[in-house]
Amino acid sequence: MTRLLLSLSLLLSLMVPAAHAEGPVLVELFSSQNCRACPKAHRTLKAVDAERDDLLVLTWSVDYWDYLGDKDPMAMVESKDRQRGYTDRFGLRGPYTPQTVYNGVEQCAGSKRTYVERALERLKETPEPDVRLLREGDRIRLSGRVPNLADIWLVDYLTGEANTTDMVHPVTRVTALGPWLGNDVELAVPHCESGCAIIVQEAGFGPVLDTMVITP
Repeated sequence: MTRLLLSLSLLLSLMVPAAHAEGPVLVELFSSQNCRACPKAHRTLKAVDAERDDLLVLTWSVDYWDYLGDKDPMAMVESKDRQRGYTDRFGLRGPYTPQTVYNGVEQCAGSKRTYVERALERLKETPEPDVRLLREGDRIRLSGRVPNLADIWLVDYLTGEANTTDMVHPVTRVTALGPWLGNDVELAVPHCESGCAIIVQEAGFGPVLDTMVITP
């Protein structure tokens, strides 16, 4: 009887879906067209992205190097604000390019592949959040538990033929969908002009709890 109960318990545990993040690792590159080291970072991340299917690389263009050349047409205020948030969180002296951030918990210069691979390897040591984004038809269900307030972001970016730059998924728009306290929430699947993703992240640009790439 004991053996039978143990077998049933194991079977039930296998039937219940895991309640942790299943989305891709979010890799964010902060870049500028006036940054001399940034083209190398674009090539590095493009190569890494081509070899792995578990990443979402987003390139955020900043404008604080505009005085060195022409104004960066892809730069957004949101990019600079986001990087400042990471600068404070990681205790850095100031923002820099090309900086890469991994799920909001690791950061390094993105120009060297060894740095990038080392940061991705360190992510394996971090515990997986108890948060899940699940698409069900034209709705997206967000569930799980969070230790602190979280933010839900919708990020639009260029992909495929729409991306005529040398960057990987340059960000074109950011929309705050609201705060989240860990209750079950349903979201409408957004319309994407090119590519977009929903990012659930601890408030204050903390750890990324889950990411979902929206596909047509």
